[in-house]
Amino acid sequence: MKTNILIILCFNFLNLSYAQNYRFPEGGGEYVMSNNYNECLSEEQRIQIKQKLQQSITRLESSGKIIQKSKLTSPLIHPLFIWPVDKSDSTPYDNVWSISNHVDHNPNFPNAIQDWNCGSRTYDTSSGYNHKGIDIFTWPFSLFQMDNNQAIAVAAADGVIIGKDDGNYDRSCSFNSNNWNAVYISHADGSQTWYGHLKNGSLTNKNPGDTVVAGEFLGVVGSSGNSTGPHLHFEVYNNLNQLVDTYTGTCNNWSSSTDSWWQNQKPYWEPKINAVLSHSSAPQFNSCPTSENPNLNDNFTVGSNVVVGIYLADQLAGTSVNLVMRRPDNSVLANWNFNLVDQYYASWWYWTFSPIEMSQQLGTYQFTATYQGNSVTHSFNYGNLGINENFNQKFDLFPNPSSDVIIIESKDNLIINNIKFFDLLGKEVASFNNFQEQIRISSLSNGIYLIRVSTSDGVYSTKFVKN
Repeated sequence: MKTNILIILCFNFLNLSYAQNYRFPEGGGEYVMSNNYNECLSEEQRIQIKQKLQQSITRLESSGKIIQKSKLTSPLIHPLFIWPVDKSDSTPYDNVWSISNHVDHNPNFPNAIQDWNCGSRTYDTSSGYNHKGIDIFTWPFSLFQMDNNQAIAVAAADGVIIGKDDGNYDRSCSFNSNNWNAVYISHADGSQTWYGHLKNGSLTNKNPGDTVVAGEFLGVVGSSGNSTGPHLHFEVYNNLNQLVDTYTGTCNNWSSSTDSWWQNQKPYWEPKINAVLSHSSAPQFNSCPTSENPNLNDNFTVGSNVVVGIYLADQLAGTSVNLVMRRPDNSVLANWNFNLVDQYYASWWYWTFSPIEMSQQLGTYQFTATYQGNSVTHSFNYGNLGINENFNQKFDLFPNPSSDVIIIESKDNLIINNIKFFDLLGKEVASFNNFQEQIRISSLSNGIYLIRVSTSDGVYSTKFVKN
């Protein structure tokens, strides 16, 4: 009798826990982008760049590709910028960045810092360097993003390329005297924007003298030069060659920066969801220069744990994130609020759902995070790998049905890495890594299977009948 009571109590407690729907994260916390407590550029490097750019401008003026300032007939109005970091088309995140440093307005040093908002989101050094730009670091998975070309630098305004630096090592993890990879642009009023620390070999094919438009690709965000991790250093000069802080605020009293240089100036704190993802296990953040291992997974076999994670930028203390897990029939498996105690430039948190919870229904689940009025939903399959509608556009599979041999051919000469067979419960029953188009399937039992083809271009799935 006591055993029965105990079972009932445990069952009721399980139901109560889901009625309350509160889950503590199993891990995560603050992500720290190592602050650049040294010059992004040495003063000697900065002088050399300015000299090189002036020589380039002189040549471009003589060829008519840039109008000389003395010949401009209209007032010199500075451009209004769009944001200089964007995600590539293939990037599966909502956002790919956060800010670690602004321009330092306090000329004293060391540890005498003040940004445009009278805060301390900047740095200086004991040698007398005060930070001269905006450091926009990539998040989540900075090195993974760089390796997969996911975060890109784009032109903040229309202009003409006046210089490029490329061919330099791009996986810096500590301070050094290396040169960076960068693109330099001159705008119609004679102002300049510098885009530094780019990935080696990723720069635009355009050359000095070529025009670019706002939002145009310039290069992949990397970690070249004096850098401790992938980020874009965005530095601006006006037509008098004076350093500009593009933000207007109480503690920006420079004559070069009397108004905002942004089309829409971002707030000092901009809390947002950078990504909502599913993982086979908790992500691994390795030491630089080893890339992170996100352990991304959108297709789970029956019996697997499901790890879901959220990746925030500008996490605000005293706020909360609402999290909802929905089953394939749209019913709610879990709905809870996660209270955020601390203030971070970047943070990540993850939770694990057990096979007991997930196996109640097979199919496509949806995990939604809502933060500061913005919702991001991530879908994944449990026990049902799904079917790509464009499989037949990419591959020929014949005969189907078959009892002994099938042939899979790529129509686009895609490199096939492996082919796997799954039963309808999502269990892997066969795998082929080395094959010559013909695949023998005589050992499989008769029935319906899902074939998953992994290629250099992506993963494609379709149904197959063994008879």
